[in-house]
Amino acid sequence: MMMRDFAAIDFETANQECSSVCSVGIVVVRGGEVAETFYSLIRPEPNYYSYWCTRVHGLCRQDTDTAPLFPEVWTQAAPLLAGLPLVAHNSRFDEGCLKAVFRTYRMDYPDYVFFDTLRAARLRLRYLPNHQLQTVAAACGYCLENHHHALADAEACARIALALFQE
Repeated sequence: MMMRDFAAIDFETANQECSSVCSVGIVVVRGGEVAETFYSLIRPEPNYYSYWCTRVHGLCRQDTDTAPLFPEVWTQAAPLLAGLPLVAHNSRFDEGCLKAVFRTYRMDYPDYVFFDTLRAARLRLRYLPNHQLQTVAAACGYCLENHHHALADAEACARIALALFQE
């Protein structure tokens, strides 16, 4: 599959609820090159942070109390995604979050098409000890720094997609 135009997306959540997105990172790739990036904090719904989620990504309620709600963030993000397939590492999670937050705010979901770099890596890079984002990114020649920052993870996902979806 040859994929040169897409948007890599990553969400972080505040708690175990899929709708509790607290940050989003988007990397738009056009012609096989990073064309644009987008990052925003989001005031989550429901608005509380679990210990475990904060431990993973470092965000807490003080970081997002004054952040915009998802509908406001999405009015900025949606035009970047127009006509592009979405790519995520473990797309079931990110697509699930996106659908859940659309439901929470009673927004019409535009049937985004998702591709999964985790699934592709499991098929194409079977020799890896695991298929976590940082492991797969390294195997594709990309050093992921600041793991679990939504934009850093989206950038790693974009680099993986460029490596795995070009044949």
